[in-house]
This record gives sequence, structure tokens and C-alpha cells, in this order.
Amino acid sequence: MLKKLPGVGKFVVCATLASALLQPGEGGAAETGFSVGLGAEYASGTYRTGTRTESVYAPLTIAVYPTERLDFSVEIPYVYQSSGTVTSGVFGRVGSGGTMAMAGASASAAAMRGPQGGASPTSAVPESSADKSQSGLGDIIAKAGYIIVTEGERLPEIRPTVFVKFPTGDRDKALGTGEYDAGASIEATKWFGDWVVWGEGGYVYQGKSELLALKDYAVYNGALGYQLTNRLRPMVIIKGATAPAEGATSLLEARARLKWQLTDSVGLDGYLGKGITDSSPDYSAGLSAYYDY
Repeated sequence: MLKKLPGVGKFVVCATLASALLQPGEGGAAETGFSVGLGAEYASGTYRTGTRTESVYAPLTIAVYPTERLDFSVEIPYVYQSSGTVTSGVFGRVGSGGTMAMAGASASAAAMRGPQGGASPTSAVPESSADKSQSGLGDIIAKAGYIIVTEGERLPEIRPTVFVKFPTGDRDKALGTGEYDAGASIEATKWFGDWVVWGEGGYVYQGKSELLALKDYAVYNGALGYQLTNRLRPMVIIKGATAPAEGATSLLEARARLKWQLTDSVGLDGYLGKGITDSSPDYSAGLSAYYDY
């Protein structure tokens, strides 16, 4: 049924279903926590294609925390891009540190050009629509994480995460790869007074496509933050990955991030980013709001 709905219709239906599934029942445990976030990420780059693509990735994220250590989440994104020469959302969202979402567009751009940089006969995007803007539901991602080691005097908090990406994005519009992906990561967090250090390493297994030269890839992220006040935390983040497609280069992006806890339940999270490698976006920005209850 979802395939017959337009992009906005798919997004609304999926968001409604996810909200309903994660609503606490009358008999639910009192300690169960919930979180809802809505944001938008903007990126602009040529991704080694010679054509600049402007992209917006707007995810609705709903999470449930059955215990202090266990969490589940689903991310339902709406995607816009100014051309169909690249495919958004090649990267799955690994871990809680965020995403390389729009940077992943370069992977399929390289795949469409082919390893030698010329036009590829296996392009997933029809030539007639390559220069047209595209929008609609992106690939939905479900994640689960568990804290296996809580932070101590010497040990950091250690939290493995697994995820599955569902091919809900329209491949013909370059809004997704049309393939299932899966991956896992492990992240470590350690506080040193008001300073916090965070790192993550993961691996993504991409679905095999006859149209795109996708391949499995590794992801690595790191961050350094300072608790400026009880509610304000600036951070510097480095996000990278090995090449996710034949003909693509590795990806690397630097971000300046600010987390602002407006109240005990409401917070804002924003960043400005700059690509370092050719396959990364030239620049990016994002802002999200979340509510915990």
C-alpha cells in the first residue's frame, strides 16, 4: 500500500504508525522513557560529479528506553535534493553520534559515473530526470543499543548499536538505493570533569545492487565537548568513512556542534559542517529539536 502513496503521504503514514507503536500503554512500566525528535540537515556539494546538489534530510526520530541501558529507535526521513544525479541516504545512521547522511550521496554519484568517471550505463536514475529536483520519503532506519559497561572512575561507558535500513526511499528518484542495509558499531564515552570525549567505530553491510556499485564500508566518528553551563555544551566532531561505492573516495567531515537543553524535557541540537575530502559535501548545517518524556 505504501508504494501507491506519494512521498508526503508515505512520510505521514509511517510517522503516525511509529508514534502509535511507541506510545506508552496504561500498564507500561513507570520507568520507561520516550523521546521524539524532529530536525533538518542541509548539505551542498558537487560530490565529484561536476553538478552541485543541494540536499535536505528531515528525519522524525522516535525512541523508547525500556531500561536505563537499553534503547530502541526508528528514524523516518523526508528527503529533498535539487537534482537526481546523486542518491541520498547511502549511509545508514550508525550509533547515537548522528550521521553522514547527505555525505553519503557521493557514493552513488561515483557509482553512477562508473570507476573511470564517465557516464555509467547502469545509472539508477533515468537520464530525463537527472537534472530535476526530487523529494519524498527516504530510507527508514531502525536501531537498538545497549550499554554493556557503565562509566566508572577509569572505564568509559561502552555501548554497542545495531541497525537495519529499510529501502523505503524511491530508487528511481535517487532517494534511496532500493536495498536493505545492516550494520553495527560500538561507542565509548568518558567524562573528565566538564570535558567529554566520545568515539565510535562501526561497519555497514550494504545490499547488493545491479544498478549501483555499492560496497561495504567502515565508519569512524570522534568528538570533544565541554559542559559550558548546566544546559549548554559545545562540541567539535570529526566524521569519516571508507568509500561506500566503487569509484568513490573516502569521506571526512568536520563539524562544530552545540547542544542546548532548554528545559528538563526540551532541547535543541545544531551544527555547522565542512567537508574535507572530495566525496564529502562542501558544507552542511543541521538543527533538530527533541522532547523527552
